[in-house]
Amino acid sequence: MPTLTPTQARQFILLKQGLLGDHKFANKQGVLNFIHQAGCLQFDPIDICGKNAEITLQSRVKNFTKAMLYDLLYHDRKLFDYPDKQLSIIPIEYWQYFNHFRQAAKDSLKNHPEIAAHTGTVRAYIEANGAICSDDIKLEGNTKWWSAINWSSGGKFLRSVLEQMYSSGDLIVHHKKGARRYYHLAEKHIPADILNAPNPLQCEFAHMKWFVQRRIGAVGLIWNSTSGAWLNIWGLTTEIRNKIFAELLDEGTITQIAIEGLKQNFYICTADMPLIEEVQTNPVIKPRCEFIAPLDSFMWDKKLIKTIFNFEYTWEIYTPAVKRKYGTYVLPILYGDRFVGRIEAVNDRKTNTLIVKNVWYENDVKQTKKLEAAISACIKRFAKFNGATSTTS
Repeated sequence: MPTLTPTQARQFILLKQGLLGDHKFANKQGVLNFIHQAGCLQFDPIDICGKNAEITLQSRVKNFTKAMLYDLLYHDRKLFDYPDKQLSIIPIEYWQYFNHFRQAAKDSLKNHPEIAAHTGTVRAYIEANGAICSDDIKLEGNTKWWSAINWSSGGKFLRSVLEQMYSSGDLIVHHKKGARRYYHLAEKHIPADILNAPNPLQCEFAHMKWFVQRRIGAVGLIWNSTSGAWLNIWGLTTEIRNKIFAELLDEGTITQIAIEGLKQNFYICTADMPLIEEVQTNPVIKPRCEFIAPLDSFMWDKKLIKTIFNFEYTWEIYTPAVKRKYGTYVLPILYGDRFVGRIEAVNDRKTNTLIVKNVWYENDVKQTKKLEAAISACIKRFAKFNGATSTTS
């Protein structure tokens, strides 16, 4: 079993994530390459200084612009939106692996005739008029159908019909205006060989195993323990997860890793073993300063981050203001192989200004000129990413 020092473990994860040394990913192709590596990119519509998916990409992809992701989703159709680890952005090649979710949504329709009665109307409207949003036509009705997209069955009846058809795979998100989704027929935009491909996962266990393997690769290094990384893998129990890990080990798909000073066993994708060798033979790696998104795959297991990086992070956006320790939308600051602090920044679109509301350094961080210069340069890049022409604090 390979054994890493804590420093080597941190460096391995960061090299895998493309967050240490020279940029591993660049330009539009780099966006695709990273999302393929991660398996999915968690989406959140809140846009205070960029949306979560965009912030994740700007920390890794050299020359990244928000337009690159939008084009890959809604023009090139190389990616699609669908629930994975919550609502996510997924490579189009994985479409058939989600047939299980789409079939479950179709099966639920038999219990909701009030929605089924209107799917033909919606389809005919789209055929005649193009992409549709929830304001375009008025449908009369009520439903208790639960939406995995909005976490609520409330709101307009048309929205529930659209989301059911989207969950079933009849519709895709055609484009967005702000946070508003416009839907169109899936068969008009997804190649038939992908759209109609059978699900290669023939049983529930195979389905869960595929998802667990992807999540291991998304985080980079993980333990076989309760974790936010397993969120939304239907039916995954501790017993099943143990069986999956055992099978992946037997197959040689994953490799067990030890970290000095820690009792737990850790696991990586065997394909990443060259990175293990790199951190063991090349202890000096060029540092970078990056701001990390709150729902970044790197941050999915907060306990793991605390154990390996000695950094505690809570996304406080839903925490009552009086109970917040830091701020509403605060991003961890990564420098080299450690977290040195956190930053709260707001993009003021009216004045094209990135407002840095506060920077908090970790207690044991020495605020050197080199560190301050690195953070300052990162702020300037972050402002450019947000389309801001100036910064203020």
